[in-house]
Amino acid sequence: MKKLIITLLLCAVANTHANENTRQLSLEETILLARTQSLDAAVALNELRSAYWEYRIYRAGLLPEVNFQATAPSYSKSYNSYQNSDGTYTFVRNNYMQMYGKLSVQQSLWLTGGTLSLNSSLDYLKTLSGDKQRRYMSTPIALTLNQPLFAVNNAKWNRRIEPIRYAEAKAEFLSATEQVTMNAINYFFNLLLAKENVSIARQNLNNAEKLYEVARTKHTMGIISDNDILQLRLNTLNARSTLTSNESSLKNAMFSLRSFLNLDEKTNIEPLLPDTLASIELIYDEVLNKALTNNSVTKNLERRRLQADYDVAGARGNLRQINLTAQVGLSGMDRDIEPAYDRLNDNQYVQVGLQIPLLDWGKRRGRLRMAESNRKITLGRIEQELRNFKQNLFILVEQFNNQRTQLNIAQEADTIARRRYMTNVETFMIGKISTLDLNDAQVSKDQARRNHISELMYYWYYYYKIRSITLWDWERDTNIDADFEKIIKQI
Repeated sequence: MKKLIITLLLCAVANTHANENTRQLSLEETILLARTQSLDAAVALNELRSAYWEYRIYRAGLLPEVNFQATAPSYSKSYNSYQNSDGTYTFVRNNYMQMYGKLSVQQSLWLTGGTLSLNSSLDYLKTLSGDKQRRYMSTPIALTLNQPLFAVNNAKWNRRIEPIRYAEAKAEFLSATEQVTMNAINYFFNLLLAKENVSIARQNLNNAEKLYEVARTKHTMGIISDNDILQLRLNTLNARSTLTSNESSLKNAMFSLRSFLNLDEKTNIEPLLPDTLASIELIYDEVLNKALTNNSVTKNLERRRLQADYDVAGARGNLRQINLTAQVGLSGMDRDIEPAYDRLNDNQYVQVGLQIPLLDWGKRRGRLRMAESNRKITLGRIEQELRNFKQNLFILVEQFNNQRTQLNIAQEADTIARRRYMTNVETFMIGKISTLDLNDAQVSKDQARRNHISELMYYWYYYYKIRSITLWDWERDTNIDADFEKIIKQI
């Protein structure tokens, strides 16, 4: 009696431990885990972070940039060549210390593509030999304009391209999140189907063993032939082999889903068959409108079109190069620092640089023609990709709308096939059908069950595929969006 109690306690502990490692997961829970802790979701977050900082760099480039430059100190003791008034050269000895500081504010002019900078500097020089003089040269204020003429305005084009690029990245992140969902659906239903295959194989083995035992009795009585008894024995062996193979497939599917969800390797997942469906009938025109508004593909096409136009503008601007540099300001010089700021003189500087190729053998003109040709190629590809996008979306909408009907058919076929098989088993027991008919009923039953699960998987896959393309929640009739600033801060 004491040994029996200890055995029961050990079994209870073992069962409790097994239950602790078993985790039931519905399709909704699997999707939530995939979006929050899968490696695919982490990759999507990192890609969003990269795009975010790239956009931040662009935005920072539109703002004034403040710089401080200093040399403190610089010491030189050397000989340098010097030309006398009669044309002869000699060497003079330098022995001095210099300190320099400059504060500048620089702003890009997106309207013209130039650069405007405001500078203030102070230069200190002291000779360490001879009369050991010191000098201060101050430039309290100097305004400098650097303006390319006829060249492409990079700042203007970036203001058009970069916001679209970031909007494309955000849409890609949302689509990637939906893609994670579709991957989760595949792994979930693969495990569910593997589990169902094991259940079917185990049931078929039990049925085959029972039928074989009954057949042996009937064979002894001379009711069934040797061929039938051998066929039933073969069915039993095949059922046992199928069960072993399906159990191995179940372990593989379990490992794949567990790894995808980043769960503990000792967790035993118990997938739950979804029992509810989204009652939705989609209209292609509405789906297309949402896709063209929200999808990253349309933003990608628009960005590539602008990029092609930008390349043409850049090649055209390189045909000739004219650069204007102008500076106005005040400067002063004295032995002491205060007079160097009191006695100021005008400081003006204007320079126009001109570079026009006289003979380059058509190199720049050829680059322009190449950029124009590439733009035509890009526009043609964009048109073709947009046409394919609409066609694939139309097919996807039709597949989703038809999938509920396919699922209802598969569900009814599953029910009928199981009833037919049970009826055939009873009929075989009384000897009115052959083993071939019984095998056919079993194969039909198994296939109908697998088709039912597969059609259910396709239903949810099509639904989330459409969500990933349109970035629209069709059940709640709302836009799929995210607080990107909050997401970036959490990374």
